Amino acid sequence: MTTTSHEATLTGGETTGAVEPPQGTDVTAAVHDVARRAKVASRALATATRATKDAALRAVADALVTHADAIVAANAEDVDRGRASGMSDGLLDRLALTARRIASIADALRDVAGLPDPVGEVVRGQTLPNGLRLRQVRVPMGVVGMIYEARPNVTVDAAGLALKSGNAVILRGGSAAASSNAVIVSVMRGALEASGLPGDLVQSIDAHGRAGGVALMRARGLVDVLIPRGGADLIQTVVRESLVPVIETGVGNVHVYVDATADVDMAVAIVLNAKTQRVGVCNAAETLLVHEDAAPAFLPVALAALADAGVVLHGDPAALSYAPAGATALPATDEDWATEYLALELGVRVVPSLDEAIEHIRTWSSGHTEAIVTRDIAAADRFVAEVDSAAVMVNASTRFTDGGELGLGAEIGISTQKLHARGPMGLTELTTTKWVVTGDGHVKP
Repeated sequence: MTTTSHEATLTGGETTGAVEPPQGTDVTAAVHDVARRAKVASRALATATRATKDAALRAVADALVTHADAIVAANAEDVDRGRASGMSDGLLDRLALTARRIASIADALRDVAGLPDPVGEVVRGQTLPNGLRLRQVRVPMGVVGMIYEARPNVTVDAAGLALKSGNAVILRGGSAAASSNAVIVSVMRGALEASGLPGDLVQSIDAHGRAGGVALMRARGLVDVLIPRGGADLIQTVVRESLVPVIETGVGNVHVYVDATADVDMAVAIVLNAKTQRVGVCNAAETLLVHEDAAPAFLPVALAALADAGVVLHGDPAALSYAPAGATALPATDEDWATEYLALELGVRVVPSLDEAIEHIRTWSSGHTEAIVTRDIAAADRFVAEVDSAAVMVNASTRFTDGGELGLGAEIGISTQKLHARGPMGLTELTTTKWVVTGDGHVKP
């Protein structure tokens, strides 16, 4: 892939409001300078106590709330540009900030401050027969790069988790949230410096535009790990083309399967929550699978409730036969089964068996989250064992695949890969390990 096609993909199709570097700027040199400063800043955390890091996190949280009006005003510029350029309602919802959302983001930082510090944790250890004492301990990654789009909350989440886990972070947040991120990063850097830590622990390369994202991907040896978060095109471009090691986060083609024995009221509540509680997020349900034995009692109630909530139904013939009058109901195609709608749209299919539900998920899932609603313990156990996704829910909404909901504090992303990290990535997932070997003059015979 050429650099030009890189740059088009890295923005997820964003063009309006893009920020480009001044003419004549050597973008690669500028991004490398940012990375070197991040590496130096990260050393300040190598010996920092948990108390120091936690105080800095709380100071950042307080500063975000103090400057909420300025952040909301900058965000309004981003939202206006996004709406004018035809951004979908789901993405606009991800982009939008209010004082209430900023307060929630700040609370998430305070929650992270209250979590145990993973740095220095002994993963395992032993004393060998020759007397050597071994410890495998958690240590920071060093410099974490983030490439993401239209999600200013990620700017704060990434910075907070990086700080607590002893890392510096370099942010490429995309043109859609450029105004919001500029103010947020400035506020965070000021709070860090007021707390006695280097502001360079949090840096943005948005000023270097799309080319900055390409330079970040090529900064192997200066950046220790890169995490893409956003649409499928952005993620796959970074996975394919980055020279820096990548932790792959995934899109959420998420399924809810209602088994033959499901409690109807429970199933309706779970499906409604999974689909409509917040549509523009990766853990929202996109396909509903229903056992044919459950369909007569469940689907009339569920589809009526979904239609009342404004959900457009894409169904197979059996599912559409239960659609209420007045519902927007369309025949489903393979494209529907493959789609992460991020909108009030839902694929619906009636299946003859648990086996067929699992096979559908194997065919179309992105490996993010799947849920089963059932009163059959054996069916639940089979579903958990045979569905190969990062998170599997039993009688619970898919919306719980979230770092905060699972007690990790804020998350930096949800990994759908299998190496190093899988599922919501919190503090532990931003560390690696080193071996500490202590002897008493030992030499190898």
